[in-house]
Amino acid sequence: MPANRVANPRAAHGADHGLFTLGEPVTAWTVSTALPVTYEVSFTPQVLSPANPALARAGGHPGRRLVVVDATVHELYGDRIRAYFEGRGLDHRICVLPAHEQVKTMDSVFRVAEQMDRFGISRRGEPVIAMGGGVLMDVVGLACSLYRRSTPFVRVPTTLIGLVDAGVGAKTGVNFGPHKNRLGTYHPATATLLDPSFLATLDPRHLSNGMAEILKIALIKDRRLFELLERSGAALIAQRFQGPTPGGEVLVRAVHGMLQELQPNLWEHRLERSMDYGHSFSPTVEMRALPELLHGEAVCVDMALTTVLAQRRGLVEPGQRDRILALMRRLRLPLWHPLMEPETLSDALTDTIRHRDGRQRLPLPVGIGDGCFADDLTADELARSADELRELACVTQ
Repeated sequence: MPANRVANPRAAHGADHGLFTLGEPVTAWTVSTALPVTYEVSFTPQVLSPANPALARAGGHPGRRLVVVDATVHELYGDRIRAYFEGRGLDHRICVLPAHEQVKTMDSVFRVAEQMDRFGISRRGEPVIAMGGGVLMDVVGLACSLYRRSTPFVRVPTTLIGLVDAGVGAKTGVNFGPHKNRLGTYHPATATLLDPSFLATLDPRHLSNGMAEILKIALIKDRRLFELLERSGAALIAQRFQGPTPGGEVLVRAVHGMLQELQPNLWEHRLERSMDYGHSFSPTVEMRALPELLHGEAVCVDMALTTVLAQRRGLVEPGQRDRILALMRRLRLPLWHPLMEPETLSDALTDTIRHRDGRQRLPLPVGIGDGCFADDLTADELARSADELRELACVTQ
């Protein structure tokens, strides 16, 4: 029988479609299959109102729920969370977990898995609920991906960066050694419920932190979003997205832009990803600067550097560069950090090349609202761009 012809009549007629054999008698098999993935992301105002059934129904029928809550979120909303589940008559247990980069480790994952085991959740019908920022959702998602090899979970982001970035994708992860998110899986939540009312209690620095991920999408693919941030970004921070300033369009465009890029490449089979903009040098800088820099702040420093680099290459006009850096300042984001020096940047680029399978695949802005990829960045070009950014950052202080 010729190679990769099916060995039996049932397979030949499609009953075993995707199973191919080699040899007569058979000596080898090739299994071709696909995992269908469907998950929902929706804006859900007042998600903790007992009159709102969305959280109780998310990911399955109302029933028992293990609720993993960020420690800070629990201080602010713990009573309302309990009142919600008690008001809807749902058996539940609340697990409070400290969640920040220094504890984004496998130890935290094991703590969540232990609570899942003690609560005795069923394999499919009792999704874990993760309420918190990006760190909390990444930890819970990784625990759920490992527990019985796949346990469903629901995300309720409570930070801006969680709402527009960490809460809407498929990746989970924890830090390992000096590396950010080095251990992780692809395990999207069954549902993500986005409630901007949580932002009312978020401090200004963490609002700015989330703005960096919104700015990333604006710079690399959405000029209209950039213009909205120029016009209203500072007011949105001041009002915590709760005031009359039209923050809804900003949030919708950010989430939609992110999902547009993720959907056709959810498993990252293609390593040229526009959503990696701002994430070439920032992982190394962020981890070495801990706890000084938040994630979005490190991303912004990376974007400032690559904006200058793009301007030096003629991809961005000097006036556009100045608009971009000025907007970063208005959003209360840093342009520069002392770790942006040759040794750290070289180490960061080396690690990024490994992560991108031997090539730089460096996203760069083209004007405002478009992008391209570069594979030819040199150490000298990088150092000169960093020197120029340091000077520009001093001028705009």
